Amino acid sequence: MTLPTEDVLDLHAFAPKEIPSVVEEYIEQCREAEISEVRLIHGKGTGTQRAVVQHLLGGHPGVISFTDAPPEAGGWGATIVRLRTSES
Repeated sequence: MTLPTEDVLDLHAFAPKEIPSVVEEYIEQCREAEISEVRLIHGKGTGTQRAVVQHLLGGHPGVISFTDAPPEAGGWGATIVRLRTSES
C-alpha cells in the first residue's frame, strides 16, 4: 500500500476495517522518512475510530506518545502522534 508520506493522514478515505493496517503502514513509512510527528484525522463521530486508532498507537513500538489534537487542528477528531526515528 502506498500512502502519502507527509505529516497528516485523513482516515475518512478508508473503510473502517482497513484502518488498523493503514495506520500501521503509514507509521512505518513516516518513520522511514524520518518524520517525527504526524496527525491522524479520524473524525469525531461516536468516537469508535478514535478508540481503534489510539488503541493501536498504544501498543506500537514506533510510537513515543500520542494525544488528542489541539482545537485548531481537529480537537478529539484527530490524534497527534510522536514517532521514534533513528534520532529518537
